[in-house]
Amino acid sequence: MKYLLILFVVSSVTSQKIAAQASTIVAKNAQLIKIADHFEFTEGPAVDSWGNVYFTDQPNNQILKWSVDGELEIFLTPSGRANGLYFDAEDNLYACADALGQLWKIDSDKNIEVLLKDFQGTRLNGPNDLWVDPKGGVYFTDPFYQRPYRQHTAPYLSSNNVYYLSPTGVVSTVATGLEQPNGIIGTPEGSLLYVADIDGQMTYSYQIESNGNLSNKRPFVAMGSDGMTLDEQGNVYLTGDGVFIFDAKGKKIEQINIDEPWTSNVTYGGPDRDILFITASKAIYQLKMEVKGVSQSYK
Repeated sequence: MKYLLILFVVSSVTSQKIAAQASTIVAKNAQLIKIADHFEFTEGPAVDSWGNVYFTDQPNNQILKWSVDGELEIFLTPSGRANGLYFDAEDNLYACADALGQLWKIDSDKNIEVLLKDFQGTRLNGPNDLWVDPKGGVYFTDPFYQRPYRQHTAPYLSSNNVYYLSPTGVVSTVATGLEQPNGIIGTPEGSLLYVADIDGQMTYSYQIESNGNLSNKRPFVAMGSDGMTLDEQGNVYLTGDGVFIFDAKGKKIEQINIDEPWTSNVTYGGPDRDILFITASKAIYQLKMEVKGVSQSYK
């Protein structure tokens, strides 16, 4: 089905500079730009190899696309009330279909392949966020949240874990002992994985083994996060009451305040991947940066 193209005029939210002092992260004189704010709750921004950014409006059951030309359109609805999104190197869009407890792979023609719907015969609690590794395997968090559209009030699985779906289709538990795992992101070479325990108010780093298992769990920062991304310098971006940027050693180096009740997620996009896209409550924002994001190579 072809959806109507919805265009929005980009406008500046504020004339105040984001960084009052000199910043090595945010571009000089950068302004926080609101792209649109007519949604119910935005989440899961992901970038394709051209720099287009896709994100979800979960309550409205939509995946939307912001193009590098500045156009905004509905990409897919219904979307399984998708939450987290991520692209692989072939520009397939992976989605956490929260309402159905499934992992999806969506090709450029919007054909949907259900990659996973249960763990050892039991329905997943609600895949929330994911990262596709260089081998094509998928790490994802599976917390239970009581959603308005769910009739059940208890999780299907007794614990909230992190799972790995291997390139051959084998699923395994790779991280346990977390209260509410949520945001997740890995380094581009596939050696390190960051997982945010939002209720435990801690973000951890794990070493990724050659077989996909995780080891050497270490506290990264004493802060949970809804969504996460990385930049080319190895800085880690966490979200919640704005955007918080930490260097690879866990030192806070920048904070971006967003005038919204909640900041859910971030990614880098645009033709040169130097624009930070921020999903926050009913809106999506962009901010010009001095650094670039990391992921699969652009075309």
